[in-house]
Amino acid sequence: MTMTLWIVLGVVVAAAVFAITAYNGFVALTQRTKEAWADIDVQLKRRYDLIPNLIETVKGYASHERETFDAVVAARAAATQVHVDPSNITPDQIAAMAGAEQALGGALGKLMAIAEAYPDLKANQNFGQLQTELSDTENKIQAARRFYNGNVRDLAIKLQSFPSNVIGNMFGFKEMDLFELEEGSEEREVVKVDF
Repeated sequence: MTMTLWIVLGVVVAAAVFAITAYNGFVALTQRTKEAWADIDVQLKRRYDLIPNLIETVKGYASHERETFDAVVAARAAATQVHVDPSNITPDQIAAMAGAEQALGGALGKLMAIAEAYPDLKANQNFGQLQTELSDTENKIQAARRFYNGNVRDLAIKLQSFPSNVIGNMFGFKEMDLFELEEGSEEREVVKVDF
């Protein structure tokens, strides 16, 4: 074999190795992003399960606050109806989930404000435990969101960087949307359930 043939063969093998490595990297990032979304979903479901117990505990002390309880129940129901398919995450699904979570956070903030007005409620062991669990869940949701958004960022960087973008475009890999809440939502009362 001539030297030229060896060089051509070496270039072809190097290009094939690069293409395989880049493709597998895209597959791994896509799967990690879908897994990260599933983690968000798990924590949101945990939060939804805590809310009825929290409402019942507060109801015993502030039964005249029916409007607030109804708002929390309605926001929880709306949030549980939003479904995001991890295998096919779309911008509309992300926006719907963010809107539902925004509304639920606002309703929970009002519920916590009511609880603030009742010293006996704040001293109640069940309420304290629920408050701790909700706070822990909120922290886990934030961590899961950061992990998801980090994977979305990494996928976008790889899809926009040369030469991996060639492989990504060739095989139809797409960027995914970040899971962002509206401006100022980080200041919601539900995140700071600290009495």
